[in-house]
Amino acid sequence: MPPQKIEEIDALRRPLAEAVARWTDGVNQLNTIIPNLMFFRREEPTQPANCMVEPSVALVVQGAKRALLGDNVYDYDIRRFLITSLDLPAMMHIVEASRDKPYLGVMLKLDLHVVAELMMQSGMPPPPEHASDRGMVLGETTPHLLHAFRRLLDLLDDPASIPVLAPLIQREICYRLLMSDQGARLWQIASVGSQSHRIARAIDWLKSHFAHPLRIEELAAHVQMSASSFHHHFRLLTAMSPLQFQKWLRLNEARRLMLADHLDASTAAFQVGYESPSQFSREYSRLFGTPPRRDIDNLRRLSDTGTGMAPLQSAALS
Repeated sequence: MPPQKIEEIDALRRPLAEAVARWTDGVNQLNTIIPNLMFFRREEPTQPANCMVEPSVALVVQGAKRALLGDNVYDYDIRRFLITSLDLPAMMHIVEASRDKPYLGVMLKLDLHVVAELMMQSGMPPPPEHASDRGMVLGETTPHLLHAFRRLLDLLDDPASIPVLAPLIQREICYRLLMSDQGARLWQIASVGSQSHRIARAIDWLKSHFAHPLRIEELAAHVQMSASSFHHHFRLLTAMSPLQFQKWLRLNEARRLMLADHLDASTAAFQVGYESPSQFSREYSRLFGTPPRRDIDNLRRLSDTGTGMAPLQSAALS
């Protein structure tokens, strides 16, 4: 990005940073009164943490963040935004933040039905799918996008206008993303009948049935794909196999059950679909780096001391 463009972007993002800083004073995360809009604040770098990233655009208005999807690394800051086009298990962490200059982020969940409507209204055919595409991409931040976000955030000071104006501005943001340098990924996911759209449907099924035995042939048939094509495209988009995806869902739900509902490891394991507690413990340790009981004890201790803990909810931690 040319220096002059960086200066323009920096000038436009400053009011956004001021707004996010004001609304997040004293909190790390805020679900705003505008539907699907969240703010994030951190005053120090964080350790990588597992989270399910929903279809969203993540905009950094101060600091920097990193997302890890398989072997792919996505570094984003005021110059780059992150588009996640389908539900993806990823590792996320803040890499640039301090008390004097905290990390400040904005996340807007994307409605792919709105994206599909905009595609039809534009009259433009979706671009061809590329074998190298992941479901997560970085795009270059533009003045148009920042202007739209500024108007959306301004509505927080005019709540009576939110029901009428927020949906219109969110549609504009979706349009700007579609027209951006990385809009192709959204086109592909929202195009009914595309391979990417079918994988998104399979992910929806897995999220609702992760405790059930996984039969690849049946799931592939459910989304009208051959087993080999399904497996191939699933890995291209998510950087993992369907079985690994199911395992990630099971282990994270078990972690949530142990932490929030105080279940023991064996009960949590059976509840999410494991038949062998020892297999559950091995796979849990492989994902989280420590056995279940020790991990939960550590999370509770971190929570009690106020130093934070790995996120367990589904969110795009922008």
